[in-house]
Amino acid sequence: MGMEESVLKLKLKLPLAETFNLETAVCSHGLFMMSPNRWDPLSRSLSRPLHLSNSLDNTDIPSVSVDVTICQPQQDPHSLCIEVRNSASGSAPSLSQEQQDALLAQVKRMLRLSEADERNVRDFKRIVRQVAQEEGEETQYMKDFSGRVFRSPTLFEDMVKCMLLCNCQWPRTLSMARALCELQWELQHCSPSISEDFIPKTPVGKESKRKQKVLKVASKLTSRIAESKASSEDDMNLKLDCAGVLEENVQPSFPRNDIESDLHGLNELSTTDPPSACDRIGNFPSPRELANLDESFLAKRCNLGYRAGRILKLARGIVDGQIQLRELEDMCNEASLTTYDKLAEQLSQINGFGPFTRNNVLVCIGFYHVIPTDSETIRHLKQVHARNCTTKTVQIIAESIYGKYAPFQFLAYWSELWHFYEKRFGKLSEMPYSDYKLITASNMGIKNIRKVKRTKIF
Repeated sequence: MGMEESVLKLKLKLPLAETFNLETAVCSHGLFMMSPNRWDPLSRSLSRPLHLSNSLDNTDIPSVSVDVTICQPQQDPHSLCIEVRNSASGSAPSLSQEQQDALLAQVKRMLRLSEADERNVRDFKRIVRQVAQEEGEETQYMKDFSGRVFRSPTLFEDMVKCMLLCNCQWPRTLSMARALCELQWELQHCSPSISEDFIPKTPVGKESKRKQKVLKVASKLTSRIAESKASSEDDMNLKLDCAGVLEENVQPSFPRNDIESDLHGLNELSTTDPPSACDRIGNFPSPRELANLDESFLAKRCNLGYRAGRILKLARGIVDGQIQLRELEDMCNEASLTTYDKLAEQLSQINGFGPFTRNNVLVCIGFYHVIPTDSETIRHLKQVHARNCTTKTVQIIAESIYGKYAPFQFLAYWSELWHFYEKRFGKLSEMPYSDYKLITASNMGIKNIRKVKRTKIF
């Protein structure tokens, strides 16, 4: 069967988006660099797995994914071409209309193609022009900014990734996201005897027994992986062949204990190589796929640390129906300060959603008047605006600089921050996958400008 015959092509028309550009819509936030997203600088296309259902939160529907590639045809720039392949066989799947609609809904969410999003783009650009006229100086990078900030196909993925952004360096954030997608592949493809190792058999309350089981599981997995690597047989029934994705030169940038080092080193892909079909990277796990996992195992397998418990509580809350993500997103249709306050209050009740993580999630939902501030914001304001601030004053100082762009303070700040990233590293949409890990605060320092400029883009 030829390639054309093995691909299902869907066409998504883009009304209200005559100026839409896929490259700038995708390469507008670090989320596009996080697995399972794969941006191809040469073809200017985005590839990743997508779920065939939008109802995976608290139902028993099995998680089935297909590989999707999204591109913007030059001959028809007001539409998107979406190529769909079966994740397992690479062949063209047979999709119902409901499944096609689910895929299109996820694409629209990632690229912010709703009428509300298009209205925000127009209003932001209008305010940028207005500020430029009042101040008599036009900021070209802000004028060129698409007004769209890339996000995930589901709110759950956004929420977990916002947790991964907090309190760690960017290379580890990339590593944790990748490990979660590797784990999803393992859960989907491993044999029944192996899959049982991922799910705790002891009651939730019996911590001591569960911890003992985790140690046994880690030892058992390490032993099986070593045996699989040494064997010359290609056991197609044993899909948890983590040795097949081992890179010999992986150099961990953070300390681990012996078991964690053995297990994580065997399962983690080197961030120096671009992803490909044989990398054993699956979709981002759904709440149901994570809900029954053992916390200690998840922490070690994906190097999540304390985040594992928070991610599991979020997943279990969604599966149990205590957290209604659909309701949270539906509330943003009424874009008002009252709605924002209600959403912020509900998010604050979820373990792990402090101010920075919570504000990032609210940006993903579509509120742009509050800037999520952290040490990177402090660095940027000092380096670009010569404003010294602390964690206590950064929000006030940021508002004094970007408040004139209300209610799109974040878009103004982010377009400026993204512009200075590209001044240091070159156009981020053309950056090779292996260089993603270089985007760190230390490399944004003045002393490292010359060093970063030497980085080869292609």
